[in-house]
Amino acid sequence: MDTVRPKILSGREHPAFKHPQHAHKAFDLLNHMRRSGLLCDVTLKVDSIEIPAHKNILASCSQYFYAMFTGEMTESKLDCITLQEIDPKALALLVDFIYTSEIHVTEENVQTLLPAANILQITEVRDACCEFLQAQLHPSNCLGICDFADIHACADLHNHAQTYIEQHFTEVVHYDEFLSLSAERVSKLILSDRLTVTAEEQVYEAVMSWVHHDLHRRQEDLESLLEHVRLPLMAQDYIVQRVEEEPLIKGNSRCKDFLIEAMKYHLLKVDQKAMYKTPRTQPRNPIGLPKVLLVVGGQAPKAIRSVECYDFSEDKWYQLAEMPSRRCRCGLAVLNGLVYAVGGFNGSLRVRSIDVYDPVSDTWNSCPSMEARRSTLGVAVLNGLIFAVGGFDGSTGLDTAEYFDPRIGEWKTIASMSVRRSSVGVGVVGGMLYAVGGYDGASRQCLSSVECYNPLSDLWMTVCEMSCRRSGAGVGVVDGLLYAVGGHDGPLVRKSVEVFNPETNCWSQVADMHTCRRNAGVVANGGYLYVVGGDDGSSNLGSVEMFDPQTNSWTLLNCSMMTKRSYAGVAVIEKPTL
Repeated sequence: MDTVRPKILSGREHPAFKHPQHAHKAFDLLNHMRRSGLLCDVTLKVDSIEIPAHKNILASCSQYFYAMFTGEMTESKLDCITLQEIDPKALALLVDFIYTSEIHVTEENVQTLLPAANILQITEVRDACCEFLQAQLHPSNCLGICDFADIHACADLHNHAQTYIEQHFTEVVHYDEFLSLSAERVSKLILSDRLTVTAEEQVYEAVMSWVHHDLHRRQEDLESLLEHVRLPLMAQDYIVQRVEEEPLIKGNSRCKDFLIEAMKYHLLKVDQKAMYKTPRTQPRNPIGLPKVLLVVGGQAPKAIRSVECYDFSEDKWYQLAEMPSRRCRCGLAVLNGLVYAVGGFNGSLRVRSIDVYDPVSDTWNSCPSMEARRSTLGVAVLNGLIFAVGGFDGSTGLDTAEYFDPRIGEWKTIASMSVRRSSVGVGVVGGMLYAVGGYDGASRQCLSSVECYNPLSDLWMTVCEMSCRRSGAGVGVVDGLLYAVGGHDGPLVRKSVEVFNPETNCWSQVADMHTCRRNAGVVANGGYLYVVGGDDGSSNLGSVEMFDPQTNSWTLLNCSMMTKRSYAGVAVIEKPTL
């Protein structure tokens, strides 16, 4: 019987056939053969564990095994190879990975898996471990992760952890890892220009906390550490009342030299300070991680739960998790990576409650309530505490203020202001808290007066008045100057802006905004001032304006909020990875 031979047409291209699952099927079979002990030509031994494998498979996925089996090493001819300094469980996981391309990095195995992957030069697993640790970074463990990365030459992880430490310095210093550091490590950390601190006092307090943690052994290290604390940049009252009165500094001649330098610096005029340069008079210049502008709640036209954020890099607005309840006229504070929405109005009642937002999980929780009900209050962070100032409790304006200490979860009352201030703006400059304008319900007047709170003496003092009355003004701080933005005096809604210099105790005018605004959110980022929403006296606004102090000019952002709102809380936070 003749064989049937089909006719093949010539002159046509015939691409090579490639089975997409060929490699996967082959490795599945090779792994089955390994587990069955078929055609294995080497056994890896660690302690009492023996793992059979194929030399060519190991060599194809690991430069370590490639060099071992293809070179002149003795091991190239051995059937059983004993490996040193490798965890047996990690080795088993890595051999599984070579045959399957899968591995599960966990909290339990990452610290043994990464060193083993490093030794065997299985870079994919090493990188996966680094990514896992990077995602695990937290103020409580970032110092340990940084050192771990350094020991195992994981440069990218080390650099990222170091940046994280500098970015979260004020949180890191409260955990045991910081308190357990060597003096050399603390010195290297506080020497960095990139520390993110709102005031140099935070660096000083971190150093004193570290010294007092083991006073007997560490007091001799104080002078070498204080050399890197920029005392001249601290508030003069703080230097006099806290630093000068510290017994450890009084008893150390070199520390006293640093103190004298700081006091001399404060006696200089502004132009003289610019010429007086030492390592301790150089302001820190932190490099920020990507930021977003957070807008929480507000009035649209009633109290809302909505939360949205603006991504500066993408020029886009996104919705985030809503608050548990409606809230407008609240204050917003960012502390230890969490966002606190304090007090406000829920549509029917002025509230004492606080909602706390975690950007990492995009979830809201609660924390202890304030002593007083407060809406249209001012909120700011000073020395690791959240201050709530003035406001309206439903029947009267308030002259009282209180602060929340997150370490003990309690609110405590501080000295009262000289007048009642609802719709008050607050800001922190040079370790002092400023209450700007507002409305005095007793005299039924919008206010031009400004008060300054000193947390060391628990006293308020009056400073220079603004040029005009402002209730519902936004307040922001850029480069040590306090800005009062918009606001109103009765029916007159303002577009004017003025700036306060604490050193001269003077207010001066800057350029007007494009739009009249009251009850807007104001926040600083990257040397610019952002004004968000508010109302113009007749309707809510969704627009955002940016002020550049260098050019004394305002720019309207092209991208407005998704929801027009006034009385919203605003803050700048690190970009969440949602």
